[in-house]
Amino acid sequence: MSAPPRPTPAATARLKTGGDCLRFANRLFKSAGVAHGQGFVNAEEESLTLMGHATGLAWEKLPACFKRALTAKEKASFLALVERRVFDRVPTGYLVGEAWLGGLRFHIDERVIIPRSYFVELIPEAIPQWLPPVAQITDVADVCTGSGCLAILLAKRFPKAHVHGTDLSAPALEVAALNVAAHKLAKRITLHETDTMTSLAKGPKFDLILSNPPYEPEGIYRRLPAEFKKEPKGSLVSGKDGLDVIRKLLTQAREALKPHGILVIEVGGLQKAMHLAWPKLPIMWLPTADGADCVCLIHASDLRRELPSPSARRGR
Repeated sequence: MSAPPRPTPAATARLKTGGDCLRFANRLFKSAGVAHGQGFVNAEEESLTLMGHATGLAWEKLPACFKRALTAKEKASFLALVERRVFDRVPTGYLVGEAWLGGLRFHIDERVIIPRSYFVELIPEAIPQWLPPVAQITDVADVCTGSGCLAILLAKRFPKAHVHGTDLSAPALEVAALNVAAHKLAKRITLHETDTMTSLAKGPKFDLILSNPPYEPEGIYRRLPAEFKKEPKGSLVSGKDGLDVIRKLLTQAREALKPHGILVIEVGGLQKAMHLAWPKLPIMWLPTADGADCVCLIHASDLRRELPSPSARRGR
């Protein structure tokens, strides 16, 4: 879909109230075919977020500006954000420099993928039920941590655990460090620049290894909307079939998990590919509210039984 023409001064001059500006933005987003899915589900959520940034109002106070006239500065700021969203396809998260996940605020910028994950609904109850009591969980890993948001949610859910967040991207880890510090968790979260879990090979054994890794196949990535291509490609793409990072992670998790440990991975649309790649491996799919069921859980014992050990592979 081609972008609509840029708004004329005459068209924007008629906009007075916050409500006027929001309706204008929503129409423009929809006529331009703006793609959602980077932390927002529709045009209304995105326009409200941009309005909050332009006016400095918290989400719950935004209705106060719907019927009042915006100041010239507020209006200009909002319209500038809307134009960047529509005509430059900059995701809203990058425009406002923040994302919310699990009720917590995180700093984000172009160094990291914009947080969105089914783990938000699974970390509170669905995952812990497969582990020993929460107070006994001492070692947790968040592989491909990006902005560090999931590592932080894990640290809050498992208060006795030390969390290791790994990422291959040094710039992403800079953002993660900002978020860890902002949430006052520097003593409980250690960040590692490494390929999946390579640098942790001689570290602790883990009760839980969690990952929302890159999983888009190259062919799928090429067809993604422009907004998604503003994110770091390495945070999205994982080889021809999308499984490159997951293959490495399964092999490393086999050695890194405690006997009772579990590996939990978000894999997008790769359910069928996972079963084809590892037909004998018991893979459990955790239910999610929207029925996507794209997060799998694998027990350490099953990994050790069905995957060859590194020494066995070297001996071939």
